[in-house]
Amino acid sequence: MASLITGDAVTLDLRIAGLPTRTLSLTVDLLVQGTLLVVSMVLVNWAFSAGGSPGAQTAVTLTALVLVLVGWPTLVETLTRGRSLGKLIMGLRVVRDDGGPIRMRHSLVRALAMVFLDLWTTSGVLGGLSALLSSRSKRMGDHLAGTIVVGERIPRGAMAAQGPVGMPPPLAVWATTLDLVAVPDQLALNIRTFLHRAPSLDPAARSAIATRLATELASHVRTPAPPGTSAEAYLAAVLAERTRRSVAAGPATGWSTPPGPGPRPPDPPSGFALPR
Repeated sequence: MASLITGDAVTLDLRIAGLPTRTLSLTVDLLVQGTLLVVSMVLVNWAFSAGGSPGAQTAVTLTALVLVLVGWPTLVETLTRGRSLGKLIMGLRVVRDDGGPIRMRHSLVRALAMVFLDLWTTSGVLGGLSALLSSRSKRMGDHLAGTIVVGERIPRGAMAAQGPVGMPPPLAVWATTLDLVAVPDQLALNIRTFLHRAPSLDPAARSAIATRLATELASHVRTPAPPGTSAEAYLAAVLAERTRRSVAAGPATGWSTPPGPGPRPPDPPSGFALPR
């Protein structure tokens, strides 16, 4: 587990992915890329089997290589916000150094570094050494893009360590209607950390980080909050309901929080509302 300071001066607890887990994730991704390379080369050879300019065939072959080695991982990480197939299987995600979601530019830098620095042109030597020497298992692409790979599967007890978060009474009925299956454990842990540290934060930073977390959470929950709901109340309601369901389901869910009413969530600063 590592503590990262966000641009809003809020500390988030992220579990850094280790080199063995990242290696297994990379193996899956390389199998996918290898398959795509074989298929693309077969299609190129078939397309030019009836004749054609050797120069044109070379150009098409190079284009296919660029698309598979650079375009494919950039597209996948951008659309999934940092989760390739290998990372999905291993429960990993690429995030920015401040814990925020990556953008296309981050994915593109990582993909280019994989080709020229980390793997394809160096046989993995440079990338492996970089990860071994980095306290956060960063390969060269991570250093250049300003990213890290974190685990989304939170160990049992990690959420319980900070204590429960109370349900805002006006949102109790609404929260029971939510579909919370898609909410990542890591996001829930970050929200819990923020809610427990919110009273000690600068009001402007508190407002900014609450809005950012609420906006990210809303993309997973999708059910709109009642009109006038503040960002912190929204975060507390979703987290409290998720905890209630986890306790009801028992320890098989992988993490749990002690049952009980828990403390009332802190009142947010005035004029602070969840974007709709």
